Amino acid sequence: QVQLVESGGGLAQPGGSLRLSCAASGFTFRNYAMSWARQVPGKGLDFVAGIYSDGRTTFYADSVKGRSTISRDNTKNMLYLEMNDLRPEDTALYHCAKEPASDYVGNYDYWGQGTQVTVSS
Repeated sequence: QVQLVESGGGLAQPGGSLRLSCAASGFTFRNYAMSWARQVPGKGLDFVAGIYSDGRTTFYADSVKGRSTISRDNTKNMLYLEMNDLRPEDTALYHCAKEPASDYVGNYDYWGQGTQVTVSS
C-alpha cells in the first residue's frame, strides 16, 4: 500500500533549476527517513539525497552537494528536492524512496515510478 508519486521533472537548461516533489501515502510518513535516488538506463539506483524523519538532518551525494536541497513537509506527506545549477550528468530518472529507519538513509525499501530529469541545451 506504500505509494510514492514523483512530479516536477522535465527538460532544463544547463545551469537551470528544478524542484521535484513526491506525494507519499500508505505509511506513517513522519516516522521514516526519506531519500531521493536516481537511475540511468541499464544502471541501478544511486543515492542522491536523504533526510531524517524529523527533517533536521540531511545527506547529499558528493555529485550534488552544494547544488541541491532536500526537504519535507510532514503535515502534508510531501518530500522535495530542489536542484540548482543543473548539469547534463544530472540527467536521470529520479525516484522518491522510503527508508526503513527514522535516522538512517541509503537503505530504501520502497521507491516510486520516478520523474525524468533531462538537462540539455
